[in-house]
Amino acid sequence: MNEALAASEALGVSEAEEIIHRELTAFARRARASAGRMHPELSLVSYTLLAHLEEQDGCRATDLAAHYALDKSTVSRQVTALERTGLVERRPDPDDARVQVLHLTDAGRRILAQVTVSRRAAFRERLADWPEEDLVRFATYLERYNAR
Repeated sequence: MNEALAASEALGVSEAEEIIHRELTAFARRARASAGRMHPELSLVSYTLLAHLEEQDGCRATDLAAHYALDKSTVSRQVTALERTGLVERRPDPDDARVQVLHLTDAGRRILAQVTVSRRAAFRERLADWPEEDLVRFATYLERYNAR
């Protein structure tokens, strides 16, 4: 049995919860800091919103707010900034012209692609010495945690 596994088995639930909280907080801080290094004009929230818009092939601002559990005013500020920089545009919903749907512009797709390449390289570097089994387990745990 390796040392990390032996140490983890000695932890109680309360201690494990505290460690999880501390490490998720450190993860979030690191993610915010690295977002600025990957593209100085694109915050972590902006990157996340762009990625979601690409994945969904557009959506309403209220859908973004609901999906990420963000306040509508927060999403509105972020979307306005993305529109000003030419990364996002509003288009009428083909099913209801009263509704505006957010879509990536060509510039938005290019920036997102650049940042995605940088982000993946950073992850590969950080996880390079992890065995495949650990990577798969970690990915499964993160999905399970975020599914709630």
